[in-house]
Amino acid sequence: MSLHLYDTATRSTREFHPSRNGTASIYVCGATVQGIPHIGHVRGALNYDVLRRWLAAGGLDVTLVRNVTDIDDKILTKAAQAGRPWWEWAQTHERAFEEAYDALGCLPPSYMPRATGHVTQMIELMQRLIDKGHAYAADGDVYFSVASFPAYGALSRQRLDEVQQGESAAGGKRDGRDFTLWKAAKPGEPAWPTPWGAGRPGWHLECSAMATAYLGAEFDIHGGGIDLIFPHHENEQAQSRAAGDKFADYWLHNGWVTMSGEKMSKSLGNTVSIPEMLNQVRAPELRYYLVTPHYRSTIEYSGTALTEAVSAYRRIETFVRNVVGRLGAVEPTAFCSEFTEAMDDDLGTPAAVGAIHNVVREGNTALASGEDTAARGAAGSVRAMMAVLGLDPLSDMWSEESTTDAAHRNSLASLVDGLLEEREKARRERNFAVADVVRDRLLAAGIAVEDTPDGPLWTLKDS
Repeated sequence: MSLHLYDTATRSTREFHPSRNGTASIYVCGATVQGIPHIGHVRGALNYDVLRRWLAAGGLDVTLVRNVTDIDDKILTKAAQAGRPWWEWAQTHERAFEEAYDALGCLPPSYMPRATGHVTQMIELMQRLIDKGHAYAADGDVYFSVASFPAYGALSRQRLDEVQQGESAAGGKRDGRDFTLWKAAKPGEPAWPTPWGAGRPGWHLECSAMATAYLGAEFDIHGGGIDLIFPHHENEQAQSRAAGDKFADYWLHNGWVTMSGEKMSKSLGNTVSIPEMLNQVRAPELRYYLVTPHYRSTIEYSGTALTEAVSAYRRIETFVRNVVGRLGAVEPTAFCSEFTEAMDDDLGTPAAVGAIHNVVREGNTALASGEDTAARGAAGSVRAMMAVLGLDPLSDMWSEESTTDAAHRNSLASLVDGLLEEREKARRERNFAVADVVRDRLLAAGIAVEDTPDGPLWTLKDS
């Protein structure tokens, strides 16, 4: 099966064909750096990180651009409220976002353009639109004429007579449905010179200019949150195609993270920040929680679901480490067919993770039975599949053990696994008294044993 992705523009799952052989190009709408990132912000970055890894696993050379919106009404307002320069406010929170992405194992983007660094490209795009009759200047502002572009609404399925841009009223607009490309300068606000007067860019213009600057007039995938379909992505597509660019061939949108049924947002005060989350769980456990659900589904945040995700990740991690402890180094090998089929079906991570747990279960059985070759093969496959999700427990990113610690654990694992084999043999022979004695010996030594569907798991008890 080849990769199929759900394309918002066609409302259908389409086979993925890159515009240029051997490559894949992705533009992801990044953060508006107005505050500290929460898990709703980071979820999208993780989803497209998994997409990037899966495309690369298929042999494609992937270019991923994730922008930074560093000039925006919200940034200016919050910086003013805090009594700080807008640029310092933006850079402070840009660093916070990058720290969150790094902490959760996102690969660095190929390019990370800032809006303020691409005003020249925005001016060029506006000029093209004005020359073609799709934009006009008025009182220092520049607007896109929605009525001039018959295909407007194709992405979001908005009816023209119902379009509301959510912008404040402006005297220079010819049509209330038109949206702002450029905002005339206001006292005390940052501004850049243009042929139509000094000012600053509108949000929609920024992304079109940056996407085409790095990926060209046609590129493969444009990604973002489902809340961006309208007006942001609709307006991006309209202005880019009106200017003569084909723009994105596929539009992907990830679901929200909600709390009590409401989208996480700072304005609602229902966010859970990344630093706060990382005080509760380890980074790979939080990543597992956020990438296991299908990217188009909604995640309803709850402590119970997070705890379940932590336990599930640790079952996988413990199996891989137990195999290494007994057999030595294990290298990533091949994906199982069920994993590949799931990932090729619109990045079906729930089924893909289910396939991983099936391999873990088989590997634990092999480990308990002394079938070392099968156990090693299972661990190698698990490592390869988890790497696609950015969660390989033995990767440099997630390895928490020094060489000395690893050696100590390997020695301990050899002893513990031998005792667990005795216990499993006793259980098969229904000699439960002997099995309980082995378990009690381990517990007295500070080693807890949990019987799970994936086989017995052991962990060191907290001191």
